[in-house]
Amino acid sequence: MSGRVSLSVSTAALAAAAVFAAVPIASASPSPSPTPSPSPSASAGLGGPGVTDDAPPRTVAEMLTRLQQLYREAEKATEAYNATAAELTRQRAETKRVDSELARARSALALSRVNAGRLAREQYQGQSGLSGYLRLLLARDPQSALDETYLLARAARGRAETLNRLTGGEQRARALAAASREALDRQQTLATRQKRQRDMVRSRLQEVEKLLASLSRAQIAALTDLERAGTDKAQRELLASGALGEGTFQGAGGPEGAGGPAGTSLRKAPSRAGQAALEYAVEQIGKPYEWGAVGPDSFDCSGLTSRAWARAGLAIPRTSQEQWNELPKVSLRELRPGDLVIYFPGATHVAIYLGDGMVIQAPRPGTNVKVSPIAANPLLGAVRPDPEAGAMDPGAYAPPALPPGALDGSDSGYGEEAAPEV
Repeated sequence: MSGRVSLSVSTAALAAAAVFAAVPIASASPSPSPTPSPSPSASAGLGGPGVTDDAPPRTVAEMLTRLQQLYREAEKATEAYNATAAELTRQRAETKRVDSELARARSALALSRVNAGRLAREQYQGQSGLSGYLRLLLARDPQSALDETYLLARAARGRAETLNRLTGGEQRARALAAASREALDRQQTLATRQKRQRDMVRSRLQEVEKLLASLSRAQIAALTDLERAGTDKAQRELLASGALGEGTFQGAGGPEGAGGPAGTSLRKAPSRAGQAALEYAVEQIGKPYEWGAVGPDSFDCSGLTSRAWARAGLAIPRTSQEQWNELPKVSLRELRPGDLVIYFPGATHVAIYLGDGMVIQAPRPGTNVKVSPIAANPLLGAVRPDPEAGAMDPGAYAPPALPPGALDGSDSGYGEEAAPEV
């Protein structure tokens, strides 16, 4: 089964696939900031009680909450799908290896059975002759008898070894046959799990499509404004907390040029490998998000980060959860370009740190790889793929030049241009 699956939902709907409101930044400050309250315009228009799992959202704020919930469920299933796909690949290789060993064992067993059959025929035909003791007693030439006895003993040892190989070959073939059945069962279990996870992603994105189909351009614009205001607020609070060091505010619109606005810079230098990973990520800006994709034409969030570091010469885990669990943690204050920023309590989203409080990410369906504020999603923490590597000289480091439009588009996967006419 391919790691990529084409979804039967419209591109326009997926362009509005998920909306993230700013939520507390767990690692930014001891006292989390509350989720921004929606403006009157965000609450007005549809009216009605609060959103529930059973009731459709009726206000812009409720739509934001519901879209956020649906996408998080989809992204969690996506990363689970990616993990299962990687495990399934490994299991298929193991099944193939065991099957190859079983084929060799069966060939060796067949040869051992041929040799054992030959020995049985010789024994039946009496070709083993008299015992060595009798030959010695009856021989005219004792030395010849001794030589013949030695040859007979060596033949006997050969027959014993043939029988031992037959017995051992049968035991090995039985063990490998059992291992082959277990490997195949494991492969089929993983394939079933992968299909279930794929169906979960499809289901959630189809719910997103259904909800978005009911929205007007004005409602999409209100969602955009609400999400951007929340991102700006979260970014301001993160930088003001000093979690990334002293620096100036970077809004949802991003830095003004590669170095950001005038003021104290948050930029640090990467390692050599981190620079290579970052340069690769910059080259992918503008390519579409596709869940399960690892390039070269499209990416999901962890597909981008794992491929970027692979191009830098270091293989890292495929999924955001594995990257969070297996790579060394680093504090936000110590972040350097090339490090990976992990989001949400379940570590279901990941981006690569650009510097100056900005990241490069493949946000979610309907978006392209782009530059975003680090606080566009709720932070869990950060990891460093190459903790033993020293950083480059900051004075000699030149950040990669961003292509035109690197900051364009929503950080949360929807835009006014995707709204249906109502």
